[in-house]
Amino acid sequence: MANPDTSTDPSLLEDDDPSRRDVILIGAGGFAAIGGAAMLWPLLDQMNPDASTLSLSSTDVDLAPIEEGQAITVMWRGKPIFIRHRTAKEVEAATGVKVDDLIDPLARNANLPDDAPATDDNRAAPEREPWLVMIGICTHLGCIPQGQAPGQYKGDYGGWFCPCHGSQYDTAGRVRVGPAPENMYIPPYTFTSDTKITIG
Repeated sequence: MANPDTSTDPSLLEDDDPSRRDVILIGAGGFAAIGGAAMLWPLLDQMNPDASTLSLSSTDVDLAPIEEGQAITVMWRGKPIFIRHRTAKEVEAATGVKVDDLIDPLARNANLPDDAPATDDNRAAPEREPWLVMIGICTHLGCIPQGQAPGQYKGDYGGWFCPCHGSQYDTAGRVRVGPAPENMYIPPYTFTSDTKITIG
């Protein structure tokens, strides 16, 4: 008796082996997951900060060339940072102010607790009180106050004057007159040597 030809019988071609189907399903699922991840990667990657932003996360400043009474402005994260080497008279004027007489009694210093009072010690560089480092932005509407350049009007308190709406800051960067509700902010910074600081 001749053997039947099984090559054309569909019922004999079906493979009911469940383990083979599982391998195919797992392989297809894995391929789809890899494809989905490859499609999402550009979207996730563009959310990371670019190299220029990362490079500005900190700024090193050499204070050695800044003589007493001078001020410079450097940029950090797109914001102007006012650095002033205060005179003994400016320090004395700042330390003589009572916190109760201030519009904003808080130091606004990123290096201190949020509730630190706005004394000159809490605003100036620790153990280097002639140095004042702060974000040079008026806290009213974000203008840049005058007082950094020689000959600019510094206001009645010898610090900074915002010509937009008349806010005035003293030699510790504390608001004394005008609509500004808060003192200018002190950024996070550290002295890396006697004459160098890192902001950020």
